[in-house]
Amino acid sequence: MTSLIDRLSLEAKQAPESGIVEVFNAGQGRNDLIPLWAGEGDLPTPQFICDAAKASLDRGETFYTYQRGIPQLREALAGYHRQLYGKDFSSERFYVTGSGMQAIQLAVQAVVGCGKEMIVPTPAWPNITAAIEVHGARAVSVPLREDSGGWRLHAEDIEAAITPDTTAIFLNSPCNPTGWVAGLEDLKDVLSLARRRGLWIVADEIYALFYYGDGPRAPSFYDIADEEDQIVFVNSMSKNWAMTGWRIGWISAPPALGQVFENLIQYSTSGVPSFSQWGAVAALTEGGAFLEKQVERARQGRACVLQGLGALNRVRLSPPEGAFYLFFAIDGISDTRRFALDLVRHTGVGLAPGTAFGKGGENYLRLCYARRQDHLEDAIHRISTWLPEI
Repeated sequence: MTSLIDRLSLEAKQAPESGIVEVFNAGQGRNDLIPLWAGEGDLPTPQFICDAAKASLDRGETFYTYQRGIPQLREALAGYHRQLYGKDFSSERFYVTGSGMQAIQLAVQAVVGCGKEMIVPTPAWPNITAAIEVHGARAVSVPLREDSGGWRLHAEDIEAAITPDTTAIFLNSPCNPTGWVAGLEDLKDVLSLARRRGLWIVADEIYALFYYGDGPRAPSFYDIADEEDQIVFVNSMSKNWAMTGWRIGWISAPPALGQVFENLIQYSTSGVPSFSQWGAVAALTEGGAFLEKQVERARQGRACVLQGLGALNRVRLSPPEGAFYLFFAIDGISDTRRFALDLVRHTGVGLAPGTAFGKGGENYLRLCYARRQDHLEDAIHRISTWLPEI
């Protein structure tokens, strides 16, 4: 007799357990826990954002609302992009989603059919590959190359992976977990390839402002793309404005796709709560100072972990160009899943194992440094003290 699980769809049965959540679960309940495994900082959502959501609730805005997002939020998104990228944006480009994760899911549904393929440079956030394969498509890994100068993407590697079933490329820059940032020439090469082969691009630029090169932000497809290029941008309120628990994000795409995305939203969540959207409006229109604080804290955290872990003889790392993660290897450690589980159980320091991030990441560990400095310093001390014992 078959089990209940055996009777489920193949896609549901094959949905992978998150390697990050496994370590998270192993560390719960410790009073001395320093959780550096997840992609979030340690500051709560600012009060002015919470107040805007409360005001919406006080107005009784607890009913169904616009599937594409309330007009005020879509206009705020357009204004935010105008300021950030120095060009005009119509509010008709923006569609509000119930998290950045849902934005990825809907983008995948829109551009990759069941049984088709999407190219994903790896190491990559595991939810990207999972979103593709739960949809019934295939994620094709193209590993970044690492050299003495850091991680690099080569367009010829992407082209070599294209098959007749390929319909799209997923590009996350600045990258979670490696901190790699696509330069303008990298983006031009990928866009030229996509145009030539008729492929879609799903661009995840969520960490655009967490950038440690020249200028206020990372290079973007917005810098080089035409209005009608086959690019769907996915983004989230989570990282910039400490809103990970709010589960609100957005898609930016040509207005011609508006009805498609409205339909996909309708048949998944039927829209995002109005009060969450008003919190997002406040974040976008009043959150500049808080955003600067977030980026500066990440910059300081980056310096702290580069100095602390970089001083350990067994640690190999490349300074991240963007995002807020350090992706590093430890000589003599090949099973990073087991190491991460042992580390949190013995020291209370929670890191994400590189095995969670796909091909090319197996021998690494990811540390989120968007945290208070004394916690980072304590974590480095615990790691350095425990390493000689293993």
